[in-house]
Amino acid sequence: MAGKKFKAASKKVDGQKKYSIKEAFKLVVDTAPAKFDETVDVAFRLGVDPKQGDQQVRGAIALPHGLGKAVRVVVFAKGPKENEAKAAGADYVGADDLVQKIQDGWLEFDKAIATPDMMGTVSKVAKVLGPRGLMPNPKVGTVTMNVGEAVSAEKKGKLDFRVDKAGIVHAGIGKKSMGDSKLHDNFMSLLGAIMKAKPSAAKGIYLRSITLSSTMGPGIKIDTNEATGEESED
Repeated sequence: MAGKKFKAASKKVDGQKKYSIKEAFKLVVDTAPAKFDETVDVAFRLGVDPKQGDQQVRGAIALPHGLGKAVRVVVFAKGPKENEAKAAGADYVGADDLVQKIQDGWLEFDKAIATPDMMGTVSKVAKVLGPRGLMPNPKVGTVTMNVGEAVSAEKKGKLDFRVDKAGIVHAGIGKKSMGDSKLHDNFMSLLGAIMKAKPSAAKGIYLRSITLSSTMGPGIKIDTNEATGEESED
């Protein structure tokens, strides 16, 4: 059945066409075939060489409409900072006990925040958290003394993004149920942040292509000329 739905959705998308941003968002909501609330993903292919240290693209932004889902946040902190994290709505706060819980296989959270003094403790589970993108990092504001502020930001739907080895930034920008207008706003915020994060060492066309899709839906190409004013590559 899912195959039939995907085929029907795919027929609505012209694989050769580059759609305007507004058209693309109407289409991505219209072509999400599953019964569950699909995530809407975007892939930005960038003209950078991620192997070069001066061509990294990464950052974090608070999306205007959040991610359309509850974000579970854990905090590595002690003393007053532990209380601050709890007051801000952290789902679990701890130190060595939290490390032990994770070592025992517990990973029921979406974001991890730590105070700088706790990073020695957090490093004991770095091999577990790192590959899952859960390791606290000062560059995206998840290693901080302002834990209350950080927890609030994550709960509202802060998005961390980084370029992968293939030069692509993949990001989920919300749920189908949010509707095309809110998804469009979230996309524009992320696009702005990615353009701002352009490394000075990057040469030639920076934004090569943009593809939009829902979890189970077909890929939709977006016209990068409209997005940036640059010529696109494909």
